[in-house]
Amino acid sequence: FEVTAITRKKKAVIPSYISQVAPSESSVMKRVAYEPLFLTHLNNTLGIKGVTGVSLHEPLSGLLRITLISIAKGTSRTEIWRALYGAASFKGDMGKITIAVDEDIDPQNADSILWALAYRHNPSEDVVIMPHRGQGHGPRREHGGEEDGTLLIDATMKEDMPPLALPDAGYMEQAKDLWEKLDLPPLRPESPWHGYTLGDWHERWDVAAKNAADSNYLKNGEETLGRQVSLDIIPETSVRQVEDGWFEDD
Repeated sequence: FEVTAITRKKKAVIPSYISQVAPSESSVMKRVAYEPLFLTHLNNTLGIKGVTGVSLHEPLSGLLRITLISIAKGTSRTEIWRALYGAASFKGDMGKITIAVDEDIDPQNADSILWALAYRHNPSEDVVIMPHRGQGHGPRREHGGEEDGTLLIDATMKEDMPPLALPDAGYMEQAKDLWEKLDLPPLRPESPWHGYTLGDWHERWDVAAKNAADSNYLKNGEETLGRQVSLDIIPETSVRQVEDGWFEDD
């Protein structure tokens, strides 16, 4: 096309926004653009399998320093590390700390992220530190030159784990109904607010939970007593090693 004229208002209204320590107007606007951009880069440009979401940490860090990648269960370790390297190198001023987490981890909840770091990664095996990153935008250091580093962490589950030690959603929802019927102060649930399986589960434990909810603790006690053994075993020995076949279907 050919531009023949450019017009403007005599009294133009020039919009602006307030930029400050995040979260701010600018960080909120950038976030809704950057997160899909990262996800598209990983899924479509690099063709990585298993990436279901990308979240950029906003408060104080301002989107630039910390990147969270949500990974589907069953994704191979090679794809997880492709995602970590791909996200950390996508923009030179972003991804200084890049962490891969499972889908049950809330990337907006710092406690949830720390939980994943505490129990789902081994610092001697699941961490890579890379040199030669530019410092990017932010306070300048007076020493150490112009370079920074990059920290990559695979904080996904490497195998099935025991469930989260909370009642399941049905019990918690019932408790919520009772709470509200008693007109108690409003609840402010935080994730995770109910238990859920992480793969290591047996239906016998559902029965034990129902017994406890029905006040049939004696049944659970009798079950435990019936499985008691008198062996000279090492503390923290797995039940599976002692009760051969206990997890087999009857």
